[in-house]
Amino acid sequence: MRTRSLTAVLLMAVVMAPAFLGALTACDPQRVDKLEEGVSTEVEVRRQFGEPATVLTAADGSRTFEYPRQPEGWTNYLITIGADGKMSSLRQLLAPDNFARVLPGLDRSQVRQLLGRPAKMQRFDLKDEEVWDWRFKDGQSSHLFSVTFGADGRVLRATVGDDPRETLTGAK
Repeated sequence: MRTRSLTAVLLMAVVMAPAFLGALTACDPQRVDKLEEGVSTEVEVRRQFGEPATVLTAADGSRTFEYPRQPEGWTNYLITIGADGKMSSLRQLLAPDNFARVLPGLDRSQVRQLLGRPAKMQRFDLKDEEVWDWRFKDGQSSHLFSVTFGADGRVLRATVGDDPRETLTGAK
């Protein structure tokens, strides 16, 4: 029996991760269809979506689960489980109505609450700015929603552009 070096195994994992993550996000619509607000339980949510990346507990006892699909996917989900243990809300955050709420003056935590975890965060020291990117789909087209924060950690501007990964490869 052949043994593989750790380097070879890690390289394979890095190469295969985007395909694996892409397959997971492709299943999301089927997962969502199996859940019903006010009926589905936390156990059912975890069965469909797995362990959340983040769990936030509110004063009323409800908990919000974050399921980011960035950087390879085009969605970020927030699922709220009420104090009664039932799913009270399932939202896909990367949508035009949420993008429209990102206005100059918002701070990083407010943007994070609106859109979830970004696909990429990049610091530009000479300009004293930081840019966060989220990948999203508009029909069949892939785009990038970018938010630029100033030195004070507040939004300076938000822009939408083509997803460079799709543009460079010629895929759409």
